[in-house]
Amino acid sequence: MNGRRSAGRPQAPEVSTARWSQAGWDEVADRLAAEEPLQLLLEGQPLSIVMRTPGRDVELALGLLWAERVITDPAQVNHVRVSAEADESERSEAALRIDADLIESNQVDVSLGSGGRRGIQRSFLSSSACGVCGATTIESLALDFERLPPGPHVDPTVLGSLPERLREKQRLFEQTGGLHAAGLFDTLGNLVTLREDVGRHNAVDKVVGRALLDGRLPLREHVLVVSGRGGYEIVQKAVAAGTPVVAAVGAPSSLAVATARRFDLTLVGFLRNGRFNVYSAPERLRPSL
Repeated sequence: MNGRRSAGRPQAPEVSTARWSQAGWDEVADRLAAEEPLQLLLEGQPLSIVMRTPGRDVELALGLLWAERVITDPAQVNHVRVSAEADESERSEAALRIDADLIESNQVDVSLGSGGRRGIQRSFLSSSACGVCGATTIESLALDFERLPPGPHVDPTVLGSLPERLREKQRLFEQTGGLHAAGLFDTLGNLVTLREDVGRHNAVDKVVGRALLDGRLPLREHVLVVSGRGGYEIVQKAVAAGTPVVAAVGAPSSLAVATARRFDLTLVGFLRNGRFNVYSAPERLRPSL
């Protein structure tokens, strides 16, 4: 993991703003969370427009396609083309053939090999505010995914320490105060991957996309921690990635809890100050001997 950003496209642009205090008005510089459209193409055909924070766009595209079962194996991805403004690190780090020859910027074009699902029937239109692209019911999700197997076990004390560890590494949040984070940890509490984005589901897609590129899916021995609430879209993406434990700093939704229980996923909410609530599969959380 590194903190490099997309060339020429700042993730925290600086703007001039007027600030009011008891002393009166001042003109100050402020940094904002960048939000720009990313067009996803499949075989050169438009598939989705996603509002996201620029950077790690290949990870985002692949993570989204994995969550929607367009791809079910890294080998199904034959070719990825990214816009000329994409981060050089994305091209060099990816285990796929990635070119930068698209004329327009803000595009990722994914070409599938054998086994990829080319016939897409669901709508993939998405924004940074809502990550549910197509699978909007537990029943449709169950058509693609099985219940998660038992294990692993995570010490509750370790789990309680993860939000602070996540917060310590949120570089862009420190600058803007306006970005969500998703952190992938091992069961001992070591940070594996951290991604930030204006959309919490985008941050999760980037984490899963990185795991796909690194050959780590399914993430059966990991914990996913997200800033903000634990909505359905977060649980759906965790189920798709095989992640058995999801912990949110905020509250879960009713559909998130129902989905977690359907798939035996351990869902934690209100993870703050070493305390949390467990809404499903609490058997994975027990002290180390």
